[in-house]
Amino acid sequence: MIVAVIDIGKTNAKVALVDLATLSEIALRRVANAPVRQAPYPHHDVEALWTFILNSLADLNRERRVDAISITTHGATGVLVDGSGELVLPVLDYEFDGPDQLAADYDAVRPPFEEAGTPRLPFGLNLGAQFFWQQKRFPAEFTKAAAMLVYPQYWALRLTGVAANEVTSLGCHTDLWSPWTSDYSSLVDRMGWRRLMAPVRPAKDRLGPILPELARRTGLDPQTPVFCGLHDSNASLLPHLLSDRPPFSVVSTGTWVVSMAVGGRKVELDAARDTLVNVNALCDPVPSARFMGGREFSLLTEGQPQEWSEADVTAVLARQVLLLPSTQQGSGPFPHRGAQWVNADEPTPGQRFAAISFYLALMTATCLELIGGDGTTTVEGPFAQNRLFIRMLAAATERPVIASETSTGTSIGAALLASDGAIVLSRGERTGPSAERAWRDYVRAWQLAVQT
Repeated sequence: MIVAVIDIGKTNAKVALVDLATLSEIALRRVANAPVRQAPYPHHDVEALWTFILNSLADLNRERRVDAISITTHGATGVLVDGSGELVLPVLDYEFDGPDQLAADYDAVRPPFEEAGTPRLPFGLNLGAQFFWQQKRFPAEFTKAAAMLVYPQYWALRLTGVAANEVTSLGCHTDLWSPWTSDYSSLVDRMGWRRLMAPVRPAKDRLGPILPELARRTGLDPQTPVFCGLHDSNASLLPHLLSDRPPFSVVSTGTWVVSMAVGGRKVELDAARDTLVNVNALCDPVPSARFMGGREFSLLTEGQPQEWSEADVTAVLARQVLLLPSTQQGSGPFPHRGAQWVNADEPTPGQRFAAISFYLALMTATCLELIGGDGTTTVEGPFAQNRLFIRMLAAATERPVIASETSTGTSIGAALLASDGAIVLSRGERTGPSAERAWRDYVRAWQLAVQT
């Protein structure tokens, strides 16, 4: 079966063809995804994305017949639609700081961490804060809403005409969902939103075939099924839930680096350090932590060469050239600290790249420690291709790390929603902790510097 996966990331949007027989991507279309910074507030250009999606589906279907469609998107994004499925307000960009204007009012109604597993985050990173701000600032438009949707199911609605919600996006630091009761949180009832919430459907549900006009436009079979879809980090996790034996950890990398521990050590999550409870595609709570590592990597390496040598690595380890957190503040395990370089007098480009890669690995190791990560760690997404990141992550966790072979783990996971059989996951290269003392000394130096 060939599944077309619509994968809307914060930085890039993709449509990938996944062959379920081999669990491999066989074709990919990609476009940059940037918010529109216009009134009434910064928002996602959903019409440009829609055109890209339909054009990509038509193009890819000419290469290989598409048998099904699945969807995955970034989190912290919700949509208000009227009875005909049209937007009543633009889809707010979660990096917009408008919701912070009503922070005190929102804090008075949001559920506690113990109920929702959601830390209090800035901007619109708590989806409940977005909806709260929209209702208070645009009351006339809000009253026109017939349904409140999370982002993957908005695209499912446009494809099928069927309104739904799904737990992996509802359970992604939204304040809207209680992972312990598998129901909407007290916030939803306190605000009177339950009547607007579209029915919750499993990620694997077939919502229906594509709409007839879309079949005509794309050339797809009118009976092409569309699956409900899921949150992107949970898409990366799903293949491992179906094939791996706990304990294990998965690190999904993109704009965000999201670490998830399955069957790990029991720890008390610290809401002040951006740990949270995600809900996986099987509806189970998953201790998680994250930081904006992909965004940090882009900012730190912009315009700089991404080449290095073993001599660069040796020099960085010997001099203990350290980058301390955080380049992006407001989230992550060190949300209120400003970035600082140590022992970094005139590093070469290769040495700088090595130190940046090590910093990202050590931040990830910190996240894994905070959530009780145990067993082998698998890295999905772009950072799986960064050998320095993988080597330092193994050194810092003192556990093996597998660099996933797939370029987009989210696409494989989303495609699996269309599969009814057992899977055999391609593992990728396995890296164990280095036996060299210099790596352990570097880890200790970074941790000590962060503590002090």
